[in-house]
This record gives sequence, C-alpha cells and structure tokens, in this order.
Amino acid sequence: MQRKAYVSGVAALLAGLLAGCTGGSSGGSSTDDANPGDAGTASVVAQPGKYRTLPGPCSAVSQDTLDSLLPGIKQIADADQREKAYEGEATLAYDNDRKAGCRWKVDSTKATDHLLVDFERVVSYDNSVSDDTQAQELFAAKETAADLPEPTSSDSGSPSASGSGSGSGSSDAGSADPSSSASASASSSVSPSGSGSASASPSATPSSLQPRTLDDLGDDAFLDDALSGSASTARQRTVTVVFRTSNVIVTIEYEEQPATVGTVPDSKEMQDRARNLAAQLADTLGG
Repeated sequence: MQRKAYVSGVAALLAGLLAGCTGGSSGGSSTDDANPGDAGTASVVAQPGKYRTLPGPCSAVSQDTLDSLLPGIKQIADADQREKAYEGEATLAYDNDRKAGCRWKVDSTKATDHLLVDFERVVSYDNSVSDDTQAQELFAAKETAADLPEPTSSDSGSPSASGSGSGSGSSDAGSADPSSSASASASSSVSPSGSGSASASPSATPSSLQPRTLDDLGDDAFLDDALSGSASTARQRTVTVVFRTSNVIVTIEYEEQPATVGTVPDSKEMQDRARNLAAQLADTLGG
C-alpha cells in the first residue's frame, strides 16, 4: 500500500508540472522578452558590399593605354603575336568573381616592360562586419606592408607643394614643379656610377615622387616606387598603385628594366602611366 501511495504522489507532481508548462505557453511573448538582447543582436546584419562581380582584367585595359605602358608592343612585326600581346595572360583564379588578374610582358629595343592588373572582391563572412569594412582592413594591411615613408614637412606645410599632404599626390606626379622634374631628369642621365641618381637615393628624389598615399583615387589609395639593381646592372623600377573602391581592391604593378646597363627608368613617367591606368580602372568600376 505504501508503494501505491508513492506512485500516486509522483503522478500528481508530474500533472502539476505539465499544468505549469501549459499555462506558460499562453504568454509566448514573455519568453521572447526574457532575452531581448539576443533578438536584437540577431537582427543586426552588416550591409553587403557594392560589388557582386568583377570586370575582366584583361579586357579592362584599353589598347591605347597598353601602347603607352608597353612601348614595345607596337614594335611586334607579326600581327598575330601583336594581337596576342594585347590580349594579355589571365592569372590563375578559382573564382573570377572573387579574384581575377591579367599580366602583360613586352620586350622592346630599349627595355622590357611588365604590367599586372589584379582585382579582388572582398566578402566578409562575419554578419557583424560589412564587406566594405573587411576590405578597408585588408587595404590597411597592404599599405602597412608597403612601409611608406612619413610625409615631409614641405609636403604638408607648403601650399605650393605638389601633393599638399601625405597622400594628395594627385597632381604631384603630373605637375611636379620644373626644378624637381629637371632634377629627376638630370639625375637619371648621370654616369653609371649611379651616385647622383635621384631614383637610387630616396633623399634626393623630389618629395612629390616619393611613395605616398593618394586622395584622388577610390576610397583609399597609395603608390609605391622601388628601384632595384645596381649601377653595374640594368636598373629595374617597379611602380605599384593600390586602391580600394567599396569592397573591391585593385592592384597595379608596372615594371620596367632598360636594355642598357646604367640606365635608370624615369620615375615620373612611370608613375604618370600607372596612375592614369588606375583612374581608368576606377571609372570602369564606377567608383
């Protein structure tokens, strides 16, 4: 008899619990209100980036622009070979809507020129971080890796200085003052000793041509300019322009190696060409 009483007590207890659960279900909103923070967090989703696809990089550069960047391309006698040179060579990519690039290499009687155009569409997989923010962080990492020099006082303090600031270089490469241009031209034609080359000595290079940030291109941009080799070898100059428009990062690498030992590729000329291409690509993206 005691066993039956125990079972009856358990049954009564279960019945009471079930009744409590049934009563609570009628106030479903109160359950939601118990954790208002969770519902609010779930509803906050960062906006996607502006771009969902990428343009084809090999077709994004016009023939006239390639003529300027790769002077030897018009010297190719064979029509088929010349057409192939204009087409460029696509870089390996597993998803052309995420990353796509194109390379060109052309030899001329005076130099060998290389050009790389790379598009990268950044996508954030964190709902709390937008594609634009993710792209901004990636761009910042690239800029940090470039290790750009600090702007000089003359860059930011003189109203007449080309580039009025650390990154305004918008007009600095295209409209550097005559004395700077003359200095750069004169230094590039010095004897093979190279001791007077402005390109070889950052301190002697006009400040308007130094690696720097740019404020007239996309949302963020910078330019790097590096000279490699020695006076006893052919000097190779590499001008890199990187800019971000929303969630797309564009990288341009333009290299030139003269055929003559001791010749130094002209910094201003190469920067002008690379920046003109960057402006065209920014227009292509619509940003």
